[in-house]
Amino acid sequence: MEVIKSVASLSSQAAAILVLLTVVAVQTQTAKAQSCSTELTNLNVCAPFVVPGATQTNPSPDCCAALQSVQHDCLCSTLSIASRLPSQCNLPPLTCDMQISA
Repeated sequence: MEVIKSVASLSSQAAAILVLLTVVAVQTQTAKAQSCSTELTNLNVCAPFVVPGATQTNPSPDCCAALQSVQHDCLCSTLSIASRLPSQCNLPPLTCDMQISA
């Protein structure tokens, strides 16, 4: 009988640890998403340099600092998600002429 109680106790402890690890993982992902969102919002200072027809072609120091503060994974994930949006909205794929005037 003692063996069964010990096994049951270990099982409930393992379940509690699993729940705790799951909560920590979810909170970590939420914090990363919030951080990425903030980093991307900070890129608004770069808008005058990236919109079509922009007359200012050299980014400001604020823009460069904002871009430098964005984590690589955040920027790459955002670009990847954005590239999938047209198909998810039942729109034709987006193709761009990548000629950049200097």
